[in-house]
Amino acid sequence: MKRVRCPKCDNFITFDETRYAEGQSLVFQCPECGKQFGIRLGVSKLRRTQREENEQNRATPTVDDTSSQLGSIVVIENVFHYKQVLPLQMGDNQIGRYQKGNPINTPIETVDPSVDLLHCVINVSYDKQGRLKYVLRDANSNTGTFVDNVEIPPRERRVIYDGTLFTIGATSIILKLSNEE
Repeated sequence: MKRVRCPKCDNFITFDETRYAEGQSLVFQCPECGKQFGIRLGVSKLRRTQREENEQNRATPTVDDTSSQLGSIVVIENVFHYKQVLPLQMGDNQIGRYQKGNPINTPIETVDPSVDLLHCVINVSYDKQGRLKYVLRDANSNTGTFVDNVEIPPRERRVIYDGTLFTIGATSIILKLSNEE
């Protein structure tokens, strides 16, 4: 099963891609807003361009700067969205709700209204011993960021570790480090 996103309202439409041939054009009508739009099955030019850019970035890596080594966050499936695994990068990982045009680098695809467009930030850096350090802070969100059911006050930072469960709005997230650490 594949999902396509309505270009007008960002609603997902699910369909069985095995029933169609590669290169075939399909037309959908969004049940939410009524917008008609078409897609062509196969590899999009945009994805190929993004893949080429990523390969160029990997050609000049910095020290241990790959998402597989830096870990990820696991967004737990609930009534608002499905399970998602989002890789982390060095520096600030801006976490928030996906919306077209939102410039954050770690978007969660959700309709949870209690998750802000920019809700919290995880900073990945090295400590004095050369080990990876993960620091979570709230980004002045409306509903707060919670670690172990305790809210992180504004301007405060919290060091988090592998398996730490934190909550933004009604969404729970777990920090998962790579197996190499």
